[in-house]
Amino acid sequence: MARRTRSRRYLGAAALTALATGAALLSVPAQAQAEAAASVTVQPDPSYKQEKFEGWGTSLVWFANATGDYPPAIREKLAKLLFGDDGLALNIARYNIGGGNAPDVKDYLRAGGAVEGWWKAPAGTTREDTDWWSADDPADWNKDADATQRWWVDRIKKDITHWEAFSNSPPWFMTESGYVSGGFDANKDQLKSDSVDDFAAYLAGATKRLEKAEGIKVDTVDPFNEPNTGYWGTKLGADGEPVGGRQEGAHIGPELQQKVLAALAPALKKAKVRSEISAMDETNPSIFAQNWNTYSQASRDLVDQMNVHTYGTGQRTTVRDLAKAADKPLWMSEVEGDWGDGQSFTDMRPGLGLAQQIVNDLRELEPSAWVFWQPVEDYDNMKPGGESAKGGNWGSIQLPFSCTSKDTLESCPIFTNTKFDTARNFTHFIKPGDKLIKVNDTSSAAAVTANGKGVSLVHVNSTTAPRTVTIDLSKFRTISRGATVTPVVTSADGKLQPQAPIKVGDRQATFTVPAQSVTSFAVKGVSGVAKDAALLSKGHTYTLTGVQSGKAVTVAANGTNLVLGTGNGTTAQQWRLSARHGETGARQRYVFSNPAEGKRLAVRDNVPVVEPDTGDRDPATEWIMSTTGDGTWTLVNAATGRVLEVGGQATNEGAAVTTWQPNSGSNQRWTVTDVTDEAAGD
Repeated sequence: MARRTRSRRYLGAAALTALATGAALLSVPAQAQAEAAASVTVQPDPSYKQEKFEGWGTSLVWFANATGDYPPAIREKLAKLLFGDDGLALNIARYNIGGGNAPDVKDYLRAGGAVEGWWKAPAGTTREDTDWWSADDPADWNKDADATQRWWVDRIKKDITHWEAFSNSPPWFMTESGYVSGGFDANKDQLKSDSVDDFAAYLAGATKRLEKAEGIKVDTVDPFNEPNTGYWGTKLGADGEPVGGRQEGAHIGPELQQKVLAALAPALKKAKVRSEISAMDETNPSIFAQNWNTYSQASRDLVDQMNVHTYGTGQRTTVRDLAKAADKPLWMSEVEGDWGDGQSFTDMRPGLGLAQQIVNDLRELEPSAWVFWQPVEDYDNMKPGGESAKGGNWGSIQLPFSCTSKDTLESCPIFTNTKFDTARNFTHFIKPGDKLIKVNDTSSAAAVTANGKGVSLVHVNSTTAPRTVTIDLSKFRTISRGATVTPVVTSADGKLQPQAPIKVGDRQATFTVPAQSVTSFAVKGVSGVAKDAALLSKGHTYTLTGVQSGKAVTVAANGTNLVLGTGNGTTAQQWRLSARHGETGARQRYVFSNPAEGKRLAVRDNVPVVEPDTGDRDPATEWIMSTTGDGTWTLVNAATGRVLEVGGQATNEGAAVTTWQPNSGSNQRWTVTDVTDEAAGD
């Protein structure tokens, strides 16, 4: 499906243009500043380029449900902070299809959490009545449902380039417990097995009605939210009323997930909804991989877009490689956090924590979109005595979720914290249509601009001392005489403060960033890829050395299998790049041959082998290479989705080199060394 784009004026771009016309350029020698406590050289590398970045987004619940009927002045200020060009400038929105508790259940969910369902129950319906609903009966649908969240849909639809609908829970009458806050056993499936088709029809029908009513096109539908977890449970008090479980949620294990996916595809078609399917919005990459590896190939084929949250940060690279193997777009579709010590709107730690989270997600996960859970949080819930004694810093924007139609901006104030400020260092400089590229520094992320004539780099300095940052542009083919780097700094002293442009000299520019700061560097006048930048060149010869073992991939004595071997680039350890397929960048496919044997590297029955090179294109002989910029790589086989690894994490000479599902283990990472000169001399 083609992704829509829109043009907008970003705060950063406008400020930089004004500054560049009114300030003298600083040459690198004139940039002498106080000696920094530390220094780093950051090298953006456009030879490793991701797909077009779709942008930045948010889920609409619960803040949209809580604030959709607020006075116009409050809603409008919020909308500009979130979607306006001077605010977060978000361009992706995720609409929550509410499940909804039975009419006779008193609301016990958190503020904003009781999202109205799209069903319309007959008068007198109770929680015990579960067989009344039919997707084919118009009387069972409420076309006017969810007015508060839908106010937001109408307000922001001109700002949004990708709409996604998702579900936290099926309606109460499709659940085992009868409540949308989860099962009485949070680790058992909550969706009734005989309600799978109804649930799919409900999602499709709600999406159809939303599209028609609001005049939007929903691009993707995700039927799950953190489904294979023990988060979602309902507890009842002595009077039989629910007292625990404050938000919608439903445990749906991998087996049941696949049944939902199989039902959703025909349901969307029947409803004439052209949305693609995304899945499965798991809480962290590890559980996502666990679920995905359980899916059959048929189930995987039903998923058009892979969605994962990063509340856990392990195995980001696992999901990255699973997405590359499946050749599907990957979203970081939800995360939020605190990063601080109690509610504060001036402490830089929350802003720095969010900024580093974004950098790590972009570097390790390689997502095509990055989405907030919700940048707007309930001030009353986050203040001291709310969720915790000290309060919290969830959200970039906070206001009370208890305001009324009579409130004003004075009586219902809106606060922004440092997360709002540092997030704009990303959303105003890494824009939809840009392409994220490799960076050698774990505190930096970078992207080539959509027109190919510039670079945006964001650097996080979480330390309490200034840091000298040298940006090395030597990996670009062309650097114009007038090339400049303009820093835009967010720190305790200011928000998105443009600095004087620095003239690039000797393919570098240097600037000292303040302590506890996030700095965006807008680079103008660079383009292309330097001839020596690419990791692999056709016709060159390489060795692949295991990170864990320190030994090289070697053709075994039988001339077919692979083992670990010692030595320094012996002929049995040499691999020549014989072909490249697909676009250049992070998803390009490589074919390797062993010059000594005249055979190519393939995978047969999940075992890597060298076999005669027929010259025909075969996915089993194609490898996709991934890196975080640390100099090590994984090799994903295009046919099997498995990566090259050392079996059992062995390190001894002669240990078998095999393939396995990606798991981010060090036995699956390799260093690549060009030994072309040595090979020519053999």
